[in-house]
Amino acid sequence: MRRAALIVLDSLGVGALPDADVYGDVGSNTLGHIALWCARPLAEGGRGRALSLPHLQRLGLGHAAQTACGLALPGFDLSQSPSARYGCAAERSTGKDTISGHWEIAGVPVLFDWGYFSDRQQSFPAALLAALQQAAGSDGMLGNCHASGTEIIARLGDEHLRSGWPIVYTSADSVLQIAAHEQHFGLQRLYDLCAAARLLVDPYRIGRVIARPFLGDAAANYARTPNRRDYAVPPIAPTLLDALQAADAEVIGVGKISDIFAGMGISRSIKAHGLDALMDKSMQALAAARVPTLVFTNLVDFDQDFGHRRDVAGYAAALEHFDTLLPSFIDALGPDDLAIFCADHGNDPTWPGSDHTREFIPILAISPSLAPAALGRRDSFADIGASLATWFGLPPLASGASFLS
Repeated sequence: MRRAALIVLDSLGVGALPDADVYGDVGSNTLGHIALWCARPLAEGGRGRALSLPHLQRLGLGHAAQTACGLALPGFDLSQSPSARYGCAAERSTGKDTISGHWEIAGVPVLFDWGYFSDRQQSFPAALLAALQQAAGSDGMLGNCHASGTEIIARLGDEHLRSGWPIVYTSADSVLQIAAHEQHFGLQRLYDLCAAARLLVDPYRIGRVIARPFLGDAAANYARTPNRRDYAVPPIAPTLLDALQAADAEVIGVGKISDIFAGMGISRSIKAHGLDALMDKSMQALAAARVPTLVFTNLVDFDQDFGHRRDVAGYAAALEHFDTLLPSFIDALGPDDLAIFCADHGNDPTWPGSDHTREFIPILAISPSLAPAALGRRDSFADIGASLATWFGLPPLASGASFLS
């Protein structure tokens, strides 16, 4: 019985794509710049200690990064032969957002342009703001700009508590985000507002509406809670997940996967918060599978807590902690089990702004029954979905070339 785990290290890019100039991302390199910062002496503003990822190195992460950007990164010994199949992939989809990355991984590249709220200030059309205000049952809306999620609640949280008005904001992604206090505004009320907003933004071709609840009573202690919820447009075509379900296999989404696919192709969703819990739930789901099963997990912490926050030290520490979780996960794989580790875009914490970066993603694929090999530069994230289709004995997907056949 075939089983597989697909683990997305959200935002762990490994070097700018050839078309990065279109996105203002020439020179971005999430993993590369983290590794360089770690190795830089303290006196020069670095950590003074190389990034230490021995288990990811053994799988071939350093080799994958070199394939993508041509650099031997500090902290990676490239004289070691990887134990996994390793390489990198370019994104065919337009943009650099979560939905496009995940859909392409699952075999459906996004070849149209999403809509965006591009104006940095007064970002949303007046008609949309009026409709959102009516849906919220409030006298007004706060924000209406591009912003970092932590910055805007620190800046507008007090006014939100006084007025009861939701905070609406966006970014370089195709997204509308709504922040509100869990207790003063109400968590379910926020969810209901975001569900209404999902319908309101459809004419603007917006990929996601995100509920951003927070707690606290002053700017110094406002903090977002784990009760985030994403309201995504459904995939534009059947994905690998739908093909698996049609073949009587199970697809278990861990973390925000079900939200990203609007529940399409998901047999069961498991919510968890934090790297430890997400990896524990993934391992438990894989071990408990009694029919052909794909466990699909998004590790949002790297992106949400460190990439968008431009926290290089935090990102490095999170990677090193994740690396300690790998041995037990990999050791539990049986001969009919496959684990693929990848990313969905970049989010270079040394880059200006707080948005994603247009980068190659790493691919690391390991199974006791799979011989290590170099995969080179792949033309599409969809090669991951195509390979999983091969693993489960499915017909080829519409996009992607398998690296297992």
